[in-house]
Amino acid sequence: MQTIHQSFIASTEANPDKALFERPGKTDIRYAEARALVEKFAAVLTEIGVQPGDRVAVQTDKSAEAICLYLATLQVGGVYLPLNTAYTGAEIDYFVGDASPRLFVCAPSTLADHKARESDGLRVESLGADGDGSLMDLANAAEGRTDSVARAMTDHAAILYTSGTTGRSKGAVLTHGNLASNTAALLESWKYTGEDRLIHALPIFHTHGLFVAANMSIVAGATMIWLTKFDADQAIDLMADATVLMGVPTFYTRLLRAERLNRETTANMRLFVSGSAPLLAEDHRAFEERTGHPILERYGMTETCMITTNPYDGARKPGAVGMPLPGIEIRVTDRESGEPLAVGEIGAIEVRGPNVFEGYWQMPEKTASEFRKDGFFITGDLGQISAEDGYLRIVGRDKDLVISGGYNVYPKEIEGLIDDIPGVVESAVIGLQHPDLGEGVTAVVVPQPDASLDEAQVIAAIGDKLARYKQPKKVLFVRELPRNVMGKVQKAELRKTYADLYK
Repeated sequence: MQTIHQSFIASTEANPDKALFERPGKTDIRYAEARALVEKFAAVLTEIGVQPGDRVAVQTDKSAEAICLYLATLQVGGVYLPLNTAYTGAEIDYFVGDASPRLFVCAPSTLADHKARESDGLRVESLGADGDGSLMDLANAAEGRTDSVARAMTDHAAILYTSGTTGRSKGAVLTHGNLASNTAALLESWKYTGEDRLIHALPIFHTHGLFVAANMSIVAGATMIWLTKFDADQAIDLMADATVLMGVPTFYTRLLRAERLNRETTANMRLFVSGSAPLLAEDHRAFEERTGHPILERYGMTETCMITTNPYDGARKPGAVGMPLPGIEIRVTDRESGEPLAVGEIGAIEVRGPNVFEGYWQMPEKTASEFRKDGFFITGDLGQISAEDGYLRIVGRDKDLVISGGYNVYPKEIEGLIDDIPGVVESAVIGLQHPDLGEGVTAVVVPQPDASLDEAQVIAAIGDKLARYKQPKKVLFVRELPRNVMGKVQKAELRKTYADLYK
């Protein structure tokens, strides 16, 4: 098995003149051109002092150049650490402090702010969406580094931060073997080849856009039609010359609103994939009725990349996420004892395989608590394996995680900020079914009896401390929160009470 970087080199040698990035309104970037830029970035990383195992943190707008920086990081043996572009300065402080990167790359517009973070151990440079920025200037002047640092499959390749309801973000450490094995399993399962032309409209700081869509295309030698954001009308225009779309449920909700979505406009497409959040069964059925294409829904998470998939050849069932990818095992267990349950029973979903991450960065106790003694990782999701068809169905989450627009939102972080607002007694943040985002972040607030608070004031008070996707879409005010006999807030009751809020 080759690393992602080794596969990239093989793809460039097989098809140097083929477009890796087709960029509407911009010049295409061929495989050979991408390789030349990767090697220039590798030279710059070496000059900066990035050593094997060093972290390279990146918070930039989506660009082809950012993918080349990712590949260059792998080439020099570094560990790539992509960060959501919506993170605020306070959030970046935590990630930089926790991961101790050797290099932090930001957007040119924020370079002046981030330069204050520079130290003897941390270099700060910029990279823009238009191929600009200080790092690009250095690359343009560099002589490319053509050799690569040998990496074992057990060596670290990337760190992606995720969180739990306890609040502290955790860095999931992914190895070269995790990325390469999962890519190979997906290529096989989805019959993805160098003939494919992918509409890539996903962010690249997330597993779906980077380790699924981009890695698959790079390894297969495919072409990515590179979009910085998703626009339903543009996507429909591009379908005449594309073969695959990978998206989040929000993409399909928006496509279904477009009158032009039909069998004719999607005739050239062979595969529509949805992930990162549950796809509504009604959207699945409506899309197939309109286009003749049943959406292929899969299941994965930051710590494991992809775990299961509906079949390429076979029934793709609404509400189901299919069966394990090649080489991966799943089981459903009793949440308390960890004992495997009978087929059809609901319990904790656990997974074992070459896709499963090494552990959480500098958190050995947390890592140990998330694994069974036999190597199965406890996902935190609840599900059941159907006795009828063997498909896995996700029935809920063991934690109070909210998934809004495909992004994970962790209630405790938001609750802490709301509770600090003068006039607030306490709060509970929940996710409610939302027609566009999958789940809408919703805050239920208990104000002090004499307080004069409204929704706008609450959102304004926390707005500069949270990424926009984490901010509540609605704020509700109540006299008290529902609790059980032990005093624990019953969020399930809140979700039931306000279930129709966004409908």
